[in-house]
Amino acid sequence: MRRRGERVPREKAAVAAEEEMKSTERKAEQGTEEYQCTGLLEQDFPELCARAGITSVPKVTLQPPPSFPANEEPAELPLAEVLAHIQRKYSCFQPCIQVEREHEDPRSVRAIFLRGWKIEGDMLGVLSQCLPALAGLQAVHLWKVGLTERLLPALAALLAHCPCLRMLSLEGNPLPEPTFHTLMGSNSTLAHLSLRNNSIGDTAARFIGQSLSTLSSSNRSLVSLVLSFNRISDLGAGYIAKHPSCPSALQGLRLNRSLLSLSLANNDIGDAGATRLAEVLGPFALTHAEVVERRRLLLAEALGRFRKTPKEMEEQSERPSSLRGSMASDKLPPAKHGKTPTKKKEPLRREEARQSKKPPELRAARSKDAKLSGQEKLSPQVPDPAKPLHPLLEEARQHQGSIILPGNRALLNLNLTHNHITERGLSAFLAALEGQQREKKPKMPGQQGLLCLSLEVS
Repeated sequence: MRRRGERVPREKAAVAAEEEMKSTERKAEQGTEEYQCTGLLEQDFPELCARAGITSVPKVTLQPPPSFPANEEPAELPLAEVLAHIQRKYSCFQPCIQVEREHEDPRSVRAIFLRGWKIEGDMLGVLSQCLPALAGLQAVHLWKVGLTERLLPALAALLAHCPCLRMLSLEGNPLPEPTFHTLMGSNSTLAHLSLRNNSIGDTAARFIGQSLSTLSSSNRSLVSLVLSFNRISDLGAGYIAKHPSCPSALQGLRLNRSLLSLSLANNDIGDAGATRLAEVLGPFALTHAEVVERRRLLLAEALGRFRKTPKEMEEQSERPSSLRGSMASDKLPPAKHGKTPTKKKEPLRREEARQSKKPPELRAARSKDAKLSGQEKLSPQVPDPAKPLHPLLEEARQHQGSIILPGNRALLNLNLTHNHITERGLSAFLAALEGQQREKKPKMPGQQGLLCLSLEVS
């Protein structure tokens, strides 16, 4: 009896150890297997959180509907609906992911909202797998999510894998290191970027101005940029506008032709910063480095006109040998009439008779094609109309030995409210707008000049 009693605990321990080993192997298999996202955020997000070992998983809920209008009194609702409305209204204070859909289909998520809870590295790894699977995702809103400068490059890499993403709102996330410029590089596809209330100073503004444009590259996707409620002073405004005293590698708004709206409200910008912003909007003279770069671009454009494209080279190599032989024979000098055999005269006369019977339009078209084939090597390269023109190649004029460009006429809206701008800064903007009106309108479409300027003169 004692031996049997002793065997029972041993057998139980062995069974428990075997079950524990199987569970660890099952977890290892789940970890090694790559989960294929289905595009359903309600299904993919909890599964990936469980695989990552995240215990407290935020819920995926719908964005609550807007509240009742102020001019209309809400109808009396039952108590259950009132309680449900209050719960939906204050659900944003709990860790959750709110989604906004295009229609009733759960796969049609077009915007997500994360508010008031910290995103760690594991959670960002889960989001890096979920969000690219959302085919219709267009906007990401992050408010006080506690991102660090170590996680911000990972967020930029995550956003680059979302094909339809065009809007990012990252607000209330101050960083000790200036790394916000990683979100708006030359390869970025974001069209709208909001960086409100992030304690962005002059050092971060310098990198942002460098991301807008340099002598060799510029951001061509960003349409609107919000930098309000930050700590940008006159020095930072000069970096964004690119004053001549700034380094030549930093161009900012000076050579950027994609940004249409810029908000610098609620900062520490004074008359000096406003003057630098105004100088970029009006006509300005090129510096020595810009003149050198302009000459280099003009030389490259002139050389590229008579260069063959790779497609033309392939067409020439794939042309049949008989056609190349006929083209070579056309280039040979004509033979003398005395040595021409008499047998070939009759086919030539028949061919001339056939050509005379054809309509004149066909004969003209055939002669035109033959002329084009003979001049194929000298045909200039046709410029691509979809390729944007470099700002340094815009139509310029000379004045007192300097090359004058018309300035940034792409910016349409500039918000500088709640700063420290006086009448001196206002007069600089008036002079810039008058200069835009005097200058000849460029041939590029969409460059009407500044249309809306928001100022509060103190």
